[in-house]
Amino acid sequence: MKRAEQVTFGGGGGLDRKALLREDPTALAQAWGAAATRVLLTWRGKVLSQRSDPARGPDGLAWIGTDHPVAAACQDSALYLGADPSGADLFACDLGNWHPDALDEMALASFADLSEQQHPDLPTGHVFAELRRIMARLTPLEAELAATAKALLSWHQSHPFCARCGSKTQITQSGWQRQCPDCKALHFPRTDPVVIMLITQGDDVLMGRSPGWPAGMYSLLAGFVEPGETLEAAVRREVLEETGITVAEVGYLSSQPWPFPMSLMFGCQGRATSRDITIDPKEIEDAFWVSRQEMMTVFAGDHPKMHAARKGSIAHFLLENWLADTLD
Repeated sequence: MKRAEQVTFGGGGGLDRKALLREDPTALAQAWGAAATRVLLTWRGKVLSQRSDPARGPDGLAWIGTDHPVAAACQDSALYLGADPSGADLFACDLGNWHPDALDEMALASFADLSEQQHPDLPTGHVFAELRRIMARLTPLEAELAATAKALLSWHQSHPFCARCGSKTQITQSGWQRQCPDCKALHFPRTDPVVIMLITQGDDVLMGRSPGWPAGMYSLLAGFVEPGETLEAAVRREVLEETGITVAEVGYLSSQPWPFPMSLMFGCQGRATSRDITIDPKEIEDAFWVSRQEMMTVFAGDHPKMHAARKGSIAHFLLENWLADTLD
């Protein structure tokens, strides 16, 4: 796919991950102490964002220097992300132990969390916001950094113990590895492979929705790849399980790191060889065929049943290219 790397979180911003630096404590300490070094803060999966227009919401990442008291307090647990095109080193720190006043837990648990949290020691307008809200407004570099930081920190929070012996593991390589002090096992960041598929028959595309999604939200079918399974086999199995539709040819289109919490989405295209839909209610709530013309009304915001897929998602990216006939 010619435009594959234009997908959100797809890179292209010039991040140098400088993997060798992760193994050099002296160089990392020097990087932390450099005047140009910046730190991205996260809290409960949210990223620190800057809000220039209160009516619009956050429109980019917010960074602080390593000399800021909030950053200095979390230096020992900081993760090294790499360097930007100017050569400035970048770190990420999580403020999971901070407890905001009057916290709305129901808003945090909602699918579309619109709440923002302002840390008292950070500048006004620097707020923690849900990454899904701002992902389409980020530059390619910001998106890659946010996805990397969020996925890494999610892995550390969910994998603190050794899978071999159960001991508490220690962070090494500046966040890119965990090591067990007892059995010496090494553990590396987890990435879960997921297929998301543009299933078509003629000029129609197959759309579905999961239980609990907001009203009007539909997307392309998707599912996790199982052990011992190819991407092609996963596409056919997931579509058959969820809708009873059989699929013939399957092709790869594009991929997207999806840090919710730490997946890699493989965008695929498949040609359906059947049309009758029989949904599995344990998997999805609804599915139906949408014509190309009808999808144009969806993207225009005029469809009576469904909204366009979220901007920044690979589903939106694939459907947009399908409509523009730019998949090849």
